[in-house]
Order: sequence, then C-alpha cells, then structure tokens
Amino acid sequence: MTWTLLTVCGVVFLAGPASGLSPSYGSGTALLTAQTEYFQRWGVVPAELWHGSPTHLITPLTALFVHGNWLHLLGNMLFLYVFGAMTEAHLGHAAFALCYLVTGYLALLGYAVVHAGSDRTLVGASGAISGVLGAFLYLFPRARVTSLFPFLFFLPLRFPAWVVLLFWFALQWLAAGTEAGRPGVAYLAHVLGFALGFGYAWVHPTPAVRVRAAAGATETGSTEGDRTT
Repeated sequence: MTWTLLTVCGVVFLAGPASGLSPSYGSGTALLTAQTEYFQRWGVVPAELWHGSPTHLITPLTALFVHGNWLHLLGNMLFLYVFGAMTEAHLGHAAFALCYLVTGYLALLGYAVVHAGSDRTLVGASGAISGVLGAFLYLFPRARVTSLFPFLFFLPLRFPAWVVLLFWFALQWLAAGTEAGRPGVAYLAHVLGFALGFGYAWVHPTPAVRVRAAAGATETGSTEGDRTT
C-alpha cells in the first residue's frame, strides 16, 4: 500500500496542471487559471464544504492525492516512504490503508470545522502522512531515526523516533496556534492527523510477533529498525 500510495500521488501530480508537464493545460496565464480551477475542484474549500453542495464532502478524500508543486509532493512522499513501510508491515495492508485515508480525511475535515468561513483551498497528503507518523510513534518509539537539522548545520544525527517525532509535533502545534488568517501550510491538519494516527495504532490489535518491516529494517526483541529523514 505504501508503494501504491506513492505511485498514485505521483501519477496524479504528473497528469495534473501543477506539474507543468502536461501541454493540454497551456502555459502562462492559461496554466495558472487551470491550476486554480483544478485545486478548487479537487481540494478542500472550508466555506464551500459547509455551505455548498453535499458532494463537496468528498473533497477531503480527493485532496489527499493532489499536491501544489514539486516541493510539496516530494516532501510528503519522502515522509511516506521513510515511515510508511514499517507502519504498514505492522498494521497490515488493509489497516494501514484505512489509517491513511481515515486520518487524512478527518484531519482536513477537522481543519474545515475550525476554519469554517475560510475560502482557502487545501490540498496535499500531509494530514494522512501525519497520521502515519503518529502511528509510527506508537508502534516504534525506540526506532533510531537519522535526521538532518538545519540549525545543526545539517549534520546527520541519530535519535530515537519518539524524540524526532515529538519535536516535529511540537513545531506543528506551535505553528498551528499562529496560522489563523495566514496562507501557507495547514499545520492544524498535521496536528489532528498525528493525534488520530497515534490513537488508531493504540486501539489497533497488536500482533504477538512483529513482522519484517522493510528491506534491511527489522525488529527482534527490543531492537528496532532504522529510518532516515
């Protein structure tokens, strides 16, 4: 499922106007117009979600597969690639897919509830991927994660997953408190997705023996796999 989600998001992006690769959308002003219409059609517009057609309630799902630009896509897919395989191997294919879709949908829906009057369009898989991060934290808190921190001159340092992910969550929480009325990243959706993913893994039945999580990343006893981001 991890590779399926990576592929679907990639194909949707390449086929859409945001990639700038499809000649059918034109260029210049025509391309910008096509991008705006595309995002409004498939993304979440909170004001329309509550005051428009009931069919808009499907947009928190379709928005998970739409990305605004190359950096948006690659950033989200990197986190899905790093943390998705181990989470999927532990939860199982169907449960992982359900976790991804449900947490992503509810994260965007929750953002729309808080910002019900906003006409800002939301797109991207970050709410769902935040759910994967939350589930990973619950399942593999001691897994060693190699991270690059800008304020540490991008030195590759290894920390337990709980340190890295709780640090990331704290940043999202602080940013969510200051995002009202400002364009940019929907941090509140990240916070909601992370909490929902953690809760999902918490209530999900845990197998007696953890299975192979990914090539070269296994768990035996108390030894957990390595991840890099």
